[in-house]
Amino acid sequence: MAGTVCVLGAGSWGTALAVHLARLGHQVVVWSRSGIARRLDAAPPPGFAATSDLRAACERASVLVVACPSHAVRELAEAARPLLCTQPLVVSTAKGIELGTDLTMSEVLKQALGAEHAGRVGVLSGPSFASEVAKGMPTAVTAAAETLGVAEEIQTLFNGTTFRVYTSTDPVGVQVGGAVKNVVALAAGVCDGMGFGANTRAALITRGLAEISRLAVALGAQSQTLAGLSGLGDLVLTCTGDLSRNRTVGLRLGRGEKLADIVRSMTEVAEGVHNTRSVHELAQRIGIEMPITEQMYLVVHEDKDPGRAVADLMTRRLRQEVD
Repeated sequence: MAGTVCVLGAGSWGTALAVHLARLGHQVVVWSRSGIARRLDAAPPPGFAATSDLRAACERASVLVVACPSHAVRELAEAARPLLCTQPLVVSTAKGIELGTDLTMSEVLKQALGAEHAGRVGVLSGPSFASEVAKGMPTAVTAAAETLGVAEEIQTLFNGTTFRVYTSTDPVGVQVGGAVKNVVALAAGVCDGMGFGANTRAALITRGLAEISRLAVALGAQSQTLAGLSGLGDLVLTCTGDLSRNRTVGLRLGRGEKLADIVRSMTEVAEGVHNTRSVHELAQRIGIEMPITEQMYLVVHEDKDPGRAVADLMTRRLRQEVD
């Protein structure tokens, strides 16, 4: 592929993807404000470079991979837009719903980059801890776009012997799964921190998937997408894996720590903290019942006691399992 791959965001995920793409033979430039990529266990391969010069990173880019935290996507895309000299393939790997607009990250990118780039925007999502991708451990994810051709371009770009990519034409479902699983992972961590067991975790994951699917379908997604890698797969990983930042935040909340102290001690963003507010706002606006999300919003942003939140979930009105 001519030109370079520009990765916007040098946290663990952006750096891991850049390492992976460089291993596949692409020339990759990782941008961050500091110009320093996050140190991972794996050494950067040939073709990998880091910079703080946004113009230099963007002007030769044939691919733009957006790997910054979701709340920074719009600002960074608006800054990059006048620096793009071509119409690159744009790949969102940020997981979130934008607060205030209720837009997915691909929709934010289409707005921020403008109509000339909108047709080349897609997403990459699925169960994928950054450190394991950087180490070359077998991983499978989903590339999604409104048109199959764009999804296949992303698939071809990222697919490798240790990183298998499937395609989807349901970017809404893929992105809702990726955003809301962070909220459920916070809840899973809370339950683990309070000393609950496997029964609780299994119930939470199952009912979490139910409300993720409810929201996604209401927004036009295909229900089967949520049974795939970007839905159930990512949900299970984030709710059970010790490398999950969102589960870790929940774990500490469940043990009685305050959110401000937890966030202050972290070096990277736990997307669930932001997503809890934006997903709750979206569900309220369109009238979708999401009890786990509601209780986590109250715990995270209204300082509700986690034990009270669990009790309120368990004593809700009785209902059929399937809507």
